[in-house]
Amino acid sequence: MKATRRETFSLAFGAAGALGVAAEAHADSLAPQGEVGAGPVWKTGIEGQRVADLGDGRYRNPVLAGDRPDPNVLKDGDDYYATFSSFQYYPGVPIWHSRDLIHWTPLTTALTRNIGSVWALDIAKHGGRYFIYIPALDSADAARSLKTWVIHADDMRGPWSEPVDMGIDGYIDPGHVVGEDGQRYLFFNGGHRVRLSDDGLSAAGKVEHVYGGWPIPEDWIIEGFALEGPKLLRKDGWFYMFSGQGGTAGPPTSHMVVVARSRSIHGPWENCPHNPVVRTASCEEPWWSRGHATAVEGPAGDWWLVYHGYENGFRTLGRQMLLEPIEWTRDGWPRALGGDLSRPLAKPVPTSSGAHGVALSRFTDDAFGTRLAFHAPQGDLSHRATLGRGSLRLAGQGRGPANSSPLLFVAGDRTYEVEVEIELEGVAQGGLLLFYNEKLFCGLGLSPGKLHAWRIGQEERWPPGGAVATGRLHLRAVNDENVVTFYYSIDGKSWTKERSFEVAGYNHNVADGFLSLRPGVYASGKGSVAFHNLIYRARPTRS
Repeated sequence: MKATRRETFSLAFGAAGALGVAAEAHADSLAPQGEVGAGPVWKTGIEGQRVADLGDGRYRNPVLAGDRPDPNVLKDGDDYYATFSSFQYYPGVPIWHSRDLIHWTPLTTALTRNIGSVWALDIAKHGGRYFIYIPALDSADAARSLKTWVIHADDMRGPWSEPVDMGIDGYIDPGHVVGEDGQRYLFFNGGHRVRLSDDGLSAAGKVEHVYGGWPIPEDWIIEGFALEGPKLLRKDGWFYMFSGQGGTAGPPTSHMVVVARSRSIHGPWENCPHNPVVRTASCEEPWWSRGHATAVEGPAGDWWLVYHGYENGFRTLGRQMLLEPIEWTRDGWPRALGGDLSRPLAKPVPTSSGAHGVALSRFTDDAFGTRLAFHAPQGDLSHRATLGRGSLRLAGQGRGPANSSPLLFVAGDRTYEVEVEIELEGVAQGGLLLFYNEKLFCGLGLSPGKLHAWRIGQEERWPPGGAVATGRLHLRAVNDENVVTFYYSIDGKSWTKERSFEVAGYNHNVADGFLSLRPGVYASGKGSVAFHNLIYRARPTRS
């Protein structure tokens, strides 16, 4: 039955490389007693989704499962705020909140206007105001394809300003800092830096090169030198710069965290003698390509690194948010203590518990502020979607899934299932997808009288989808550790298995773009599609 109340929403959408002996001993002391192998299975939370908190004073990575690339964390009093690269997904720049670095809940999305593909950004607070510095790749502007934008707000919940073009082109991965001279600066990839205006909204000088990175040994297997992601910290009379090097994907041993420091924001910068402080050393480790770190003080004054990594065997989930304890050595350098993150670790103190994650089922009225996002949308998003009474009506766009700008959400479980009921309105096509990008997706769709099957971004012909004499259908996808089986049902009770696909290759190393394989729905053609009864369930994993 169609929803009787429809509410069109506005664009506001509602609201280790050199781990020492002491570090090894610390990691061993946190290992669970009497356990062998990979340790305990993850505890589960909302809808069976995995959570980091083991309930016994320990946690197990990831602290935020699913695609959370380039995490950047701001400590603001007792609150922590995290945001991530949102690339081609809009609304973009998701903001999550925590009080203990373990339990995270979504707060809002800060960017609604499409300014291009949003890369690694930086949150800052200055003069009582919050700023997010955003590099974005705009393929429509060849002359200035890579721009730096800034948005600002008086509250992290928003409202956030319209994006301001800072006039800084050609750089990525900004990192904000206030120097000993009281001036504001942005550091960028490649060891570059620019002084900012007092209001933080524009450059106040020329971009200059100030740091050359850490010399990576020639025999290390990496993607490239790739000095990027500078995050600045002022502590005990030093400025510390935490950077990523080696490449964010490619071989599992590519990415790493390196540290340099200086007494002055103007340098010279001295490299840490035990760089890299974090690195995946072997493809046997549970987390690959670990890097892009922010150092943050914990609730009790202890220190942590927040960074991302790929889960071994599950690149499809994207780069997930990881948390590792660090200590400061007597000579003032950070040392990571988590080893390869295969073991549970002691939670930040004081230990706490609370809400974590977000329910993915149902089309709730706040869904666009917490979980749903369009892939590469064009024009005004509010014209395409209507929410009401747990249902979604989506206007058709394009000729099929590839150019339909599907509506997707982040799944962080190795095994899960998604169900949705679709209802065609007019000459439209709609369906359920697992979508990486416009060239790499799979799923089932329905158009008047016909079932469509999609694999590797193309419609299956051998065999093709069959005839279906209905304009309303239930669809189900079961992703069992990268083997996906699609089903359909007329009544939602008796299910027919349509076909299965292996999707482990639907990832960045195959298709580029830094994205993840996300479940979601699409509507194409003329007319629209109504979606009802969205259900997400995580299933137990075998490993």
